[in-house]
Parts: sequence; structure tokens; C-alpha cells
Amino acid sequence: QVQLVESGGGLVQPGGSLTLSCEASGITLQYYVVGWFRQVPGQEREGVACISTRDHSATYADSVKGRFTISRDNPKNSVYLQMNSLKPEDTAVYYCATSQTEGVLWARLFENWGQGTQVTVSS
Repeated sequence: QVQLVESGGGLVQPGGSLTLSCEASGITLQYYVVGWFRQVPGQEREGVACISTRDHSATYADSVKGRFTISRDNPKNSVYLQMNSLKPEDTAVYYCATSQTEGVLWARLFENWGQGTQVTVSS
């Protein structure tokens, strides 16, 4: 049974940093594209970043380029999202998910999803 569990969310001040973790069981993440998405109530789910299965190249939404970094730790079967210079508009529930399609940050192409972790950026 596939399970993805996000952790690391919380309350942070504008300009601060958080690292989110996506830990998997029942699936080996190194064989999948892994993406991070975020959603605010009443709004569409938005792609944030995804990482390739091969050379670990990454795709980022324009809104987070230069601030967020996605990475893998295959021995730990985990994927991370380092978030720096956080802004109030980054506030959302963040989800990790897996895909069999390289380099496309579209939610409809991701099949396995975690339950999400809340990130709140506020003074």
C-alpha cells in the first residue's frame, strides 16, 4: 500500500525558512518523478516544484524560482522542499505526489498523493 507523508510545516515569519519532507512507504521514490503542490481553500491546486528520476533536474514555478529547492535522499526514500525568503502568499497546504511523466508539473499527471502539511507565513 502506497503512503506519502508530508511533514515540516508550521508558522514562520515573512523572510524566514522552512524545510518540508515527503517520506514514502510502499513505493520507491527514486523511480518516480516527485512533485510538490500547494493549495489555498477555494483556489486551484498549484504546482510548486518537481524533480526528475534521472539526473535530479528540477522544474519550478516562476513564483518560487530562486527561493525554493527540491532534492532527493534515495537511501531515506524521501524528497524535500527547502523554502527560503518566505512570503505571506506562500501560505497554503503543501502536498507531495508521484508521477510517471518527466518534467511536467501538472497535478492531473500525478497519481499518488500525501495528506498535506500546513505552511503559514505571517508576522
